[in-house]
Amino acid sequence: MLKALTIGTTLVASLAATAAPAAASAGPTPRNQMVVNVVAANGSGCPRGSAQVTPSRDNKAFTVTYSQFTAQVGVGAKPTDFRKNCQLALDVRVPQGYTYAISRIDYRGFAHLARGAHATLTAFTYFQGESRSGMSRHTISGPADANWQRSRTMGISALSFRPCGDQRYLNVNNELRVFAGSSKTRKTTSFITMDSTDGNLDTVYHVAWKKC
Repeated sequence: MLKALTIGTTLVASLAATAAPAAASAGPTPRNQMVVNVVAANGSGCPRGSAQVTPSRDNKAFTVTYSQFTAQVGVGAKPTDFRKNCQLALDVRVPQGYTYAISRIDYRGFAHLARGAHATLTAFTYFQGESRSGMSRHTISGPADANWQRSRTMGISALSFRPCGDQRYLNVNNELRVFAGSSKTRKTTSFITMDSTDGNLDTVYHVAWKKC
């Protein structure tokens, strides 16, 4: 897989223009560490064991690292490779007396897109038992050959806290698609990935805390 870090000026400018504001904070951060486990992983973008979750030491976020999440079209790609998806059920254990909400999500990856091609990220994040709402969709257009980042920030009034005392799983559903468009698929390969081989392209879920 091509992972050259030649930054396209168009993509860099796009990232600068969409820089995310600070994540919302609803209450004090607990001292005891939260624990996050992957209960289930379904989809072509996250075969068993290929998605890992790590809480931050300051209890303000956790990261999701994928190792096989790439969609592609063109030379070397299978017909079904244009779309990859992954749904994770996360068991987030929080300190007693607290609950949490997701306040900001930073999606990161790498895109190599031929001229005329484009790619999309479609994402949902919601608690078990809730309707699948709050969709976000992001587009990257070719030509591009660079790391990318897109963010979604929830304001204080829009925070969805897990009900106190409930141990509901947090569902994280992401989909990557590549569209060939006018690119020459017999001569080029276009792909978008959320893979992280060096730990620098993790997806970061920022957490807002509230006392019960």
